[in-house]
Amino acid sequence: MRKTSKQLERYFKGAANHRRIAILFAVERNDGIAVEDIADALEANFKTISQHTRSLVQAGLLNKKYRGRQVTHSLSPYGRAFLKFMKTF
Repeated sequence: MRKTSKQLERYFKGAANHRRIAILFAVERNDGIAVEDIADALEANFKTISQHTRSLVQAGLLNKKYRGRQVTHSLSPYGRAFLKFMKTF
């Protein structure tokens, strides 16, 4: 199924930040990584990373799962495809 230009815009806007791109690569390396661990790996503030992961989830590039008080993230199928696309540059 081909995506409309509006759907593609959602993915590009979702990843249109250097932090978000770094988050996608971190999640690729560590499937099921918690927000706290992403923040540690990127040496960034927890609240900042939390906001960026929320945007990536809304864009459809990340999946999130609640494990007690912890929130873990994995790449969605579109997130995997988007990373593959980015690696071609």
